Amino acid sequence: MRTLDVQAIEDIALGAAVLGTGGGGDPYVGKLMAIQAIEEFGPIKLLEPNEVPDDALIVPTAMMGAPTVLVEKVPNGEEVIGAFHSLESYLKQPVYATIPIEAGGVNSMIPLALAARLGIPVVDTDGMGRAFPELQMVTFHLHGISATPMVLCDEKGNNIMLNTVDNVWTERLARNATVVMGGSVMLAIYPMTGSQLKQSGIHGIVTLTEKIGRAIRESKSQRLDPVQTVLQVTGGFELFRGKVTDVARKTVGGFARGESKLEGIDGYKGETMTLNFQNEHLIARTEAEVLATTPDLIAVLDVETGRPITTEGLRYGARAVVIGIPCNPQWRTDKGLATVGPRYFGYDLDYIPVEERVRNSKGGQR
Repeated sequence: MRTLDVQAIEDIALGAAVLGTGGGGDPYVGKLMAIQAIEEFGPIKLLEPNEVPDDALIVPTAMMGAPTVLVEKVPNGEEVIGAFHSLESYLKQPVYATIPIEAGGVNSMIPLALAARLGIPVVDTDGMGRAFPELQMVTFHLHGISATPMVLCDEKGNNIMLNTVDNVWTERLARNATVVMGGSVMLAIYPMTGSQLKQSGIHGIVTLTEKIGRAIRESKSQRLDPVQTVLQVTGGFELFRGKVTDVARKTVGGFARGESKLEGIDGYKGETMTLNFQNEHLIARTEAEVLATTPDLIAVLDVETGRPITTEGLRYGARAVVIGIPCNPQWRTDKGLATVGPRYFGYDLDYIPVEERVRNSKGGQR
């Protein structure tokens, strides 16, 4: 066990925004929530998975909705407390610890803020190793763990309990409720035992996000290229460098959907990249070839600072580097690809690991 202080929160928020692949909500909002909670209630305990008793009750907490909504509808912090306490009351068992459901933006921070306020630990585990837009898109689902019972809570105090026949129905019903409740809600979801967490989770994710954030922060003082630093820490690949020339974005069905285009700079002059996203970046392609697809991670970093740019933060004229990072091996299984592969999202593309696509790229090793 170790504790997380304010500096750790700053680094985790930054690193999680990289792994968030453009989604997961604004990391700044979540960071402020977590820092305020630490300043008021003290540091957060971070546990290794093997420190969790097998019979302990673990409940992930998160925000659901379109990241674009979060820009204007800032959570007040009580929503997640309400959802958490309602589920705990329903299960008639105290929750031992919480975890982030994904590594990305606000959803990497909400469990930390909750843990500080309630005095419970966070486990160094999540269910994605990145961010995905739908509730069944977690490794817990791959292992047969039910998303329900779950609770949704909004800023008005409305509270909805769901018990569903499967996790796809959980997504459908919760998504519609989220739209009615203003486009974003807080969740308490996927209650599981410590034993289930150890078997199904992606371990070490909080520590990894902290390492990425620290590397970006320290690269300036060490006079290192921040983008190359991120690639070294994550085992990622540079896919493209360009200037954003167009962003088409709209909120549909509770998701931020669209695409952005980048015009090549430096060694990529004369090329154009298109990024397709549904909250998170899903496909990165040039006019000549596809360079990366979901479930591998596609992140957009600022050329100068290496800081991640979210899908709602993409702006015309921004100079960016697009990188690809290999996903967790659980997503490369048949069930993993059926759940989060390109064909699930409606793209007529076979999944090929990003390292293979880069190796065989017409543009050579990126």
